[in-house]
Amino acid sequence: MKLQNAREIWQAEEKHAFQGWDFSHLDGRWEGEDIPWDYKIILQTYLKSTDKLLDMGTGGGEFLLSLGHPYELTSVTEAYPRNVLLCKEKLAPLGITVEQVFDDAILPFENDGFDMIINRHEAFDAREIGRILKGGGHFVTQQVGGKNDMDLAMRLIDGLEPPFPQHTLENNVAALRAEHFEILRAEEVFTPIRFFDVGALVYFCKIIE
Repeated sequence: MKLQNAREIWQAEEKHAFQGWDFSHLDGRWEGEDIPWDYKIILQTYLKSTDKLLDMGTGGGEFLLSLGHPYELTSVTEAYPRNVLLCKEKLAPLGITVEQVFDDAILPFENDGFDMIINRHEAFDAREIGRILKGGGHFVTQQVGGKNDMDLAMRLIDGLEPPFPQHTLENNVAALRAEHFEILRAEEVFTPIRFFDVGALVYFCKIIE
């Protein structure tokens, strides 16, 4: 059926399915996250082929698979039911361990189980990370802080109170140091985000509430 007006176009964008961690629907329709570091290069600086690796909040495993790490040494966690199903269909047959989790402070892994834990945008509990990470292991995380896109959110939501004001680089570093982590690198940046059509903004707001 041919869409008749802008409202129908925006409603269609709102209903468009989102799966894994795939933003290809927005290709050419937005720009943002122009960050000054390369998460993948940082990981590869420390990751060895013999490491037991955990990817927290893997989405659909798209980024994880790009690392080419041995499947039998790899585990993932994910909470979102649609993505859990996707991981079980795509990752588990490869030999990757897939675990659905609902509480960051309770992860279904043994003490000192991993040489490296990676986390891109997933919440974490510093004490639990310290429990399952081997001594001398590495935890690499790229978080979306509590002030992320706040200028956009405040334009869209009247009277908005930031829901996670404590989620800052400073506070996360302090939490990790309290668990005896040595901080090798800590950076923070705030970048603009631009949308080139209203439908792209509608889609983004639906999937990133």
